[in-house]
Amino acid sequence: MFVITGATGNVGRVLVRALTEAGEKVVPVSRNGGVRADLSQPETLRPVVQGAEALFLLVSGAGAHLDPEAILGVARDGGVERVVLLSSQAAGTRPDSGSHAPLRVLENAVQGSGLGWTILRPGGFASNAYAWVEPIRKSRTVAAPFGDVGLPVIDPADIAAVADVVLRTGGHDERVYELTGPELSTPRQRAGDIGVALGEPVTFVEQTRDEAYAQMSAFMPPPVAEGTLAILGAPTPAEQLVSPHVEQILGRSPRTFAQWAAGNVQAYR
Repeated sequence: MFVITGATGNVGRVLVRALTEAGEKVVPVSRNGGVRADLSQPETLRPVVQGAEALFLLVSGAGAHLDPEAILGVARDGGVERVVLLSSQAAGTRPDSGSHAPLRVLENAVQGSGLGWTILRPGGFASNAYAWVEPIRKSRTVAAPFGDVGLPVIDPADIAAVADVVLRTGGHDERVYELTGPELSTPRQRAGDIGVALGEPVTFVEQTRDEAYAQMSAFMPPPVAEGTLAILGAPTPAEQLVSPHVEQILGRSPRTFAQWAAGNVQAYR
């Protein structure tokens, strides 16, 4: 039995479907649907993890509000043998940043838990482009900072596919996998890819850093907004590196942003 936290999100929803279609017993967990539990209250997980073989651990934000030791203790008590943690590339590239240091703390707790573990570190999600739905619907316009800085963003469905393989097959214990798309993609290019999928041009408007920060800090903590903008504006060489891990695990290349846009274009119509 697999317990999947964050089961209603972009990764968790696809992962639950893949495991279910493979005939596995799945317990989908979220705060708002499926089996309800709250990682900020680890005791709510206790009845959920009883008899589970593995726990897919996905935390909201950077996990700063969580007690990793308590969560993992409840998992051990329930008989969980393995944990697959969805972390972030920045936990490796920027472990001391205010925005991502809590994820590194979570990684360290998982690695020291005494359980089998695998850590997935994806880069930026292609689905972050859902933030552009409203302006594209209204005016076929996108506003974003750092228009010509490229990052190898990844389709969340590819993250789910990797998690599916890692959960259901052996040979992945004590491994950290960097998950990226197959190529660098800039915000300007991503706006163009959505336009191609729509069959109509989408105009790109470059924001200043201050404009982007004001917009982002309205819905995320300031340290997270700062950390995100640091990656978007001045990525390290490691953050721009295309990782081979998705292809090694899945036996195929990860999907491009253009493929993601084509598959999700209805959101923008």
